[in-house]
Amino acid sequence: MVRRIDVTGAGGVRLAAWEFADPPKRREETERASGVLLLHGLMGRASHWAATARWLSERHRAIALDQRGHGRSDKPSEGPFTREAYVADAEAAIEQLGLAPVTLVGHSMGALTAWQLAAKRPDLVRALIICDMRASALGAASQREWADWFRAWPVPFATLADVRKWFGEDDPWVERPTPARGEFFAEVMKECADGWRPVFARRQMLTSRETWVHDAHWEELAQVQCPTLVVRGLDGELGRAEAQEMVRVLPRGQYAEVTDAGHLAHYDQPEAWRAAIEPFLDGVLTP
Repeated sequence: MVRRIDVTGAGGVRLAAWEFADPPKRREETERASGVLLLHGLMGRASHWAATARWLSERHRAIALDQRGHGRSDKPSEGPFTREAYVADAEAAIEQLGLAPVTLVGHSMGALTAWQLAAKRPDLVRALIICDMRASALGAASQREWADWFRAWPVPFATLADVRKWFGEDDPWVERPTPARGEFFAEVMKECADGWRPVFARRQMLTSRETWVHDAHWEELAQVQCPTLVVRGLDGELGRAEAQEMVRVLPRGQYAEVTDAGHLAHYDQPEAWRAAIEPFLDGVLTP
């Protein structure tokens, strides 16, 4: 069962949270279950966490959040899409859903939101998993590359098969055919009168990214006091040296790798991803 729960984020923005399991039938079961909040990356949506959330829900209360501008959540035309807004939204979700002390699992931009929240509100966060997000500044050149890439999208796509083929094979950013990448983007498309278009506004995605690519985030990372697992796909965007430095900077950092995976490790290799993070979760969430 997938259950939608509406949450009110910063500034009254309506956010869609999704619980991928039957809710506990009795209050005491809810109180016993440890909370896990899953935060997708830029352009993602809560459904990308479905496989992870389902096995987590066997022992925990696992909820994935469509962040502002994404999925079924509000996409305010003028934002804000600041770091502060994303962090405040996650904070509101934890409090309104009664998940604290929560384990945050974040991918890419969602991981940055997670560790910024853990630094700001250590009282709310029990543990943290960071998936393929760099602490170093990416810079202006990276932002220009993204703007060029968005302009290259051949939207509207005639069919979902065209979506899968372009993002999985034809996209100039793809080094080799990656079917999982095509499936990932097929999940963030909607059918319109003229074809298939993304559920998000590319302009808003660039605006969101603009607020964090120019800055390094080591200082906030060092302020995270809870146990933290840094996970990278071996072919992802987070290099081994930077990942290990992140572990060193974290007061209670640990490291894990997902082989045969890129940036979308949790989506591309769900079983290997589970094997990488489950021992950490067992250690921090066992009563």
